[in-house]
Amino acid sequence: MGRGKIEIKRIENATNRQVTYSKRRSGIMKKARELTVLCDAQVAIIMFSSTGKYHEFCSTGTDIKGIFDRYQQAIGTSLWIEQYENMQRTLNHLKDINRNLRTEIRQRMGEDLDALEFEELRDLEQNVDAALKEVRQRKYHVITTQTETYKKKVRPFLNNHYNL
Repeated sequence: MGRGKIEIKRIENATNRQVTYSKRRSGIMKKARELTVLCDAQVAIIMFSSTGKYHEFCSTGTDIKGIFDRYQQAIGTSLWIEQYENMQRTLNHLKDINRNLRTEIRQRMGEDLDALEFEELRDLEQNVDAALKEVRQRKYHVITTQTETYKKKVRPFLNNHYNL
């Protein structure tokens, strides 16, 4: 007497769902091994459980990358081309940012100013003036702090010298 058919739908109970996943995963892995041995087939299986656990099977004598390469040849497309293009766009964008920052640094150092219009030169001057103001404020703060520190260090020696 065989089993009755079950309705294929999501199992709502999390424990039952995990038990079913584990049993069926074992079953599909067993079938993949059998298919590899019996039929000399190259088989690769990659699974992720609902909890994020990773399970894989790959026929002996091959690897996942080899299977993916053959799959790409069979369907006549590249699985990675979109990701590669995104990486190229990101790289080009970062190169543009880098180039702009290097130009800005050179201009702040007083180089490569010939290509700038009057408004750009005025903006650069204002930026340099604001930066110079910040540098001077920091410098005066450091000088004041150092002076106060030295006064505190010297004061005991002066008091001892005059008390004699």
